[in-house]
Amino acid sequence: MSVQKSQTPSMLATAAVQPPSLLHQVGMAGGAAVITVSFIHPIDVIKTRIQVSPEYSKLGMRGTAGKIVSSEGASALWNGVNAAWLREASYTSLRLGLYEPCKVAFGCTTPESTTFIKKFAAGSAAGALGSLAGNPFDVLKTKMMTAEGATPSIASTASDLFKNQGIGGFYRGIDSNVARAMVLNGTKMACYDTMKGFVVSVTGFERKSLLTTFFSAVAAGFFMTCTVAPFDMVRTRLMNQPSDAKIYSNALDCAMKIATQEGPATFWRGFFPIWSRFAPTTTLQLVIFESLRSMMGMESL
Repeated sequence: MSVQKSQTPSMLATAAVQPPSLLHQVGMAGGAAVITVSFIHPIDVIKTRIQVSPEYSKLGMRGTAGKIVSSEGASALWNGVNAAWLREASYTSLRLGLYEPCKVAFGCTTPESTTFIKKFAAGSAAGALGSLAGNPFDVLKTKMMTAEGATPSIASTASDLFKNQGIGGFYRGIDSNVARAMVLNGTKMACYDTMKGFVVSVTGFERKSLLTTFFSAVAAGFFMTCTVAPFDMVRTRLMNQPSDAKIYSNALDCAMKIATQEGPATFWRGFFPIWSRFAPTTTLQLVIFESLRSMMGMESL
């Protein structure tokens, strides 16, 4: 009886520290992403309109938001949000949920072996896998966000795209999207992971503290904007081509035409809208994700 009693706490303790499965981690990441995009989507609509239209670019964020609301109604700021939910449930769930398993695969098993390059590589690998899964929804979301007037349904948008371009239309811009996802997620997760250590050492906050997560996520959002803006511009232009026409043949062709016809600075057009989206998106995603990890008995990233 005494042996049985002494073993029970040990068995319970062992069971309590079992990490969640890969499916649980991906699910937590997807849940955090879907909740976040529901609030952040209007900023994405404004950013995308600025990127594809010189008219909106001249208006800036406030002017673009005002024009959309006055001419199309406030609901237009949520154009394509259903496609965005599907995108986040596929793309972000993988790029965020697979980061830690990828870190282990790249040899990040001890503090000494966990370098910034390995963190970047792990984030990039997770981002590439997520992008392959989410590209069809990314295309639909981009087309729905840029549609002016009556809001098209996701079914009609998908039907029109398939009718004109076949299944390949859903993978329009896949090369630039994968490259963007690798740079974005590599920068995001490596900077976030590294900044957490910096914030802890400077402030004395615990690594799992909400303030540590907040400051680290905001910093990661800024560095993401610097590195991702050119890829974001190319991706948006490729995905927003008319369904019955092809302006750019591939990512390189698109980048060359933007640089020669509009100037290199065009790659960073919409920098502040992108940052204003990345900062809250990154912060909310990671705060919610870290909270869910804590509830599941996992350590902070």
